Amino acid sequence: MARRRRAERREVLPDAKFADVQITRFMNVLMYDGKKSVAEHTVYGALEKIQRLAKGANALEIFKQALDKVRPHLEVRSRRVGGATYQVPVEVRPDRGIALAMRWIIDAARNRSEHTMMDRLAGEIYAAANDNGAAVKKREDTHRMAEANRAFSHFRW
Repeated sequence: MARRRRAERREVLPDAKFADVQITRFMNVLMYDGKKSVAEHTVYGALEKIQRLAKGANALEIFKQALDKVRPHLEVRSRRVGGATYQVPVEVRPDRGIALAMRWIIDAARNRSEHTMMDRLAGEIYAAANDNGAAVKKREDTHRMAEANRAFSHFRW
């Protein structure tokens, strides 16, 4: 962690096709080794596949719906009290929730069995928008863990 001051947040420019900042952030999370054009091609291709899967529905709306359904509202944080470590449930800030949702969707897509990353990403986003898929399961597991440890919520800081 930085010792001097908190790092300032950089402003992300909206993407070229949809003029949306969340799409750009999603591409940045997906990107490997600074290959932005490859990530761009993958995301745009996945959104086109979603457009075809959803029979004309707006792919951007389905993407936002998927992010909203995967976004966690609670998570557990480790808190050390008197020699014991407790899993304390805390609320997730909105910007962290979106970042976690993006990461979980991409991780779930990478673990799918389709041939190309474009197909995997399209399948996972479409599944998340329909309330199933590995990313939604991850969110439910996180909520379940927070609910199970509700007894330790008085250790919140």
